[in-house]
Formats: sequence, structure tokens, C-alpha cells
Amino acid sequence: MRIDLHTHSNVSDGTQPPAELIAAAQHAGLDVVALTDHDQTAGWVQARQAAAELGVGFVPGMEITCQDHQGISVHLLCYLQDPGYQPLLDELDLSRNSRVIRAQRIVDRLAEDFPISWDLVSEHCQPGATVGRPHIADALITAGVVESRNEAFANILSARSRYYVGHPAIDPRDAVRLVLEAGGVPVFAHPAAALRGRVVPEATFHEMIDVGLAGVEIHHRDNSAEGKRFLARLAKQYDLIVTGSSDYHGAGKLNRLGENLTEPDMLDRIIAAGTGAQASL
Repeated sequence: MRIDLHTHSNVSDGTQPPAELIAAAQHAGLDVVALTDHDQTAGWVQARQAAAELGVGFVPGMEITCQDHQGISVHLLCYLQDPGYQPLLDELDLSRNSRVIRAQRIVDRLAEDFPISWDLVSEHCQPGATVGRPHIADALITAGVVESRNEAFANILSARSRYYVGHPAIDPRDAVRLVLEAGGVPVFAHPAAALRGRVVPEATFHEMIDVGLAGVEIHHRDNSAEGKRFLARLAKQYDLIVTGSSDYHGAGKLNRLGENLTEPDMLDRIIAAGTGAQASL
């Protein structure tokens, strides 16, 4: 069974509508796929319907933008949470609003040196989608500044760039608690992705585990080899769920569906633990 538990549609920063993403998953030979848009669940209905029509298993999920007490970015995947759990929705609203303000500030800085505007960025963001740096990257491509999102993130939009702007986000420990309260299963996304910026210290992992972190995404292209070894030891020590995923964004990134996979027994553990929503398998 081929299982990919981390993908994005154009409800957040992917390039395909949810139904089109599911069709791409079927074409890639996947048996089960999770939709994990940033801070959004609006694509669930369309994705679930497409999955049923195409005979693909569907796991509803989301990727929550967090920040630890040292200001390091943390992304928390969650699966099978209640999409209507209000305390979590309230935090997501705050996160989306902060992302918009952050994106506007980045664009203001970029506009001093490049032919880019907020209107141009908005043209690359679907109505209701969570705006972010990938949409700014798309605008830079349209403006002829870069040729791809990968090029943009390697230079102009990297955390080391002078155009970079941080933003406030929920503490990952609080996010774990809220996901559990919503009946969901919290999994730390690409936790050893050093190329993306600073990686959280080991203490943060233990703090998240102490409040109920259920798993870690080990098999991801951005995790370093050393990081994967550390995560494997941590998973064994605490009996954590281990996932593998593509982090697919359509044409937005080089990541390909199914390039990393989750073992069926790990999916079984997610299904057994999640009580807020149902998978369609």
C-alpha cells in the first residue's frame, strides 16, 4: 500500500484544486493520500468526494504554522481533527491574519528592488486561501525575477534574506494540546529540515512529546541524514508514529507525489487515535 500523508492544494499554497490533486495522486499510484493545507480544512469536502469517485483512500488533515519560544518556525501536521472545534479555529484565524500582514511587509520590502506589488501577489492566491511566501514566489516568477519557487526560496525569500519578515504564531505545545482536544493526531512535520532555517533544539521535542505529540515525519526530502537518525532514535524511545510524505505542492515545488511514504501500520495507528473526523479508506 502506497501512502502519502502530506500534500497541499490551492486552498493554501499548492497549485492544484483538491480534486485535481487527488486525481494526480491516483495517477502517481497512491492508495491513500492526506490533504494537509496550511491552517485550512476548506478542501476536505472536494478532496473526499474526488477520492471516493477515483477509489483512493483519503485522510483529512492540516498543517499548522507554529513558532517556539526561541522564534524558530515549527510546522505541525494533524490528522482526523474535528474541523469545527472552535478553540482551534480561533487560533487558526489569528495565524492566517498574521500571515497576511507578514506577506504584505515582505512585498513592501521586495517592491523597493523588484517589479512586484500586493495586487500581483493576490492574483496568484485563490479566494479564501492562506496567503504565504509561495504566492509571493509565484508573483516573482510572473515578474521575471526568478524562474521557480525553489529559486525564490533559495535566495530572495529565504530566512537569511534581507527581505525576510517573521510573524507571530501559536506555540507548538499549545497547538499539540488543541489538536488533541479536537480529537486529532499531532505529527511534527519535517522536524530536521536544516536547509529551511533553524531547527528546534532537542528540548523542544521533549516538551511537545510531554504534552502529547503523537508522531514525527521522518521520511521527508528536507530532513538531513543526521536528523533522520536522531528522529528514528526519538521515535523508538517514545514509541512515536513515524510518517513519510512528499509535501507535494503541485507545480510549486520539485516534490513529487509518493517520493516518500508512510507504512500501513503507522496509518493504522493514526486511524485508531483520531476521533474528531473520519478517514475514507
